[in-house]
Amino acid sequence: MLKTTNHQLKQTSIYLFLFVISLLVNSPAIAGPPFLTDDPDPVPYHNWEFYLFSSGDRTGSTNSVSGPAIEINNGVAPNTQLHLVIPEERYTQPGESESGIGDTEFGVKYRILKETDSRPEIGIFPMAELATGDSSKNLGNGKTWYRLPIWIQKSQGRFTFDTGGGYALNTAAGQRNYPFGGLLSQYELNRTLTLGSEIFLQGANASATGPESGVIFQPPGTRSSSIWNIGGYYNFTPDFSLLFSGGHSFQGDGNTAFYLGLYRTWGPHTP
Repeated sequence: MLKTTNHQLKQTSIYLFLFVISLLVNSPAIAGPPFLTDDPDPVPYHNWEFYLFSSGDRTGSTNSVSGPAIEINNGVAPNTQLHLVIPEERYTQPGESESGIGDTEFGVKYRILKETDSRPEIGIFPMAELATGDSSKNLGNGKTWYRLPIWIQKSQGRFTFDTGGGYALNTAAGQRNYPFGGLLSQYELNRTLTLGSEIFLQGANASATGPESGVIFQPPGTRSSSIWNIGGYYNFTPDFSLLFSGGHSFQGDGNTAFYLGLYRTWGPHTP
């Protein structure tokens, strides 16, 4: 049975507050890469997305970097997207440097409600982090774990707001379950450039003796973390873009995170 502490209840209240804000704001852009906050919008039916990227997290003297890594998404059915990420991981700390295949991410995004003038778009995006990385070298978790989020989006004109969150279930040695959530605002300056800013919150995800993990913003923290992130994407063409973001935590274990990648989409509904 999961134990709920006063600290976890406080975090849950913050995530609920972010959710309520999103429903009160009338605010076209996409979330997900390069941001930590995701969106409920699946890839259109029969369409594909491909990302080639590098992402990383630094906490003190410890560096955890994914890259080169690939992400592939496919609109396998109406309102439904399959998701796969395969990373090369690099982990360094004083006196230690390791590299190799990391944990493989597999997920299914499903849109529950489409956005209208009076309601936001809502979707779920459960993911499994498959234990394909070598945890003895700090390149993986050591055991498959899961993230169970719900995401909400509301758009108007050039503004888009995304919010939501969920719970991560991790039973690997030294790890623990934790809540997470975020709030992202994006503005489309023109057809070429979109910029955004987010606040992302994550509960403590490891004990003091927990092993490291190579997933962005996932290295273990014995305290909850709050990160402020800015970024965006530059469209070379309507279906080919450069994605970028960077940020630093203002509460928690002192995380510095980044994302840099190339994005390509194709299919019958390509913009």
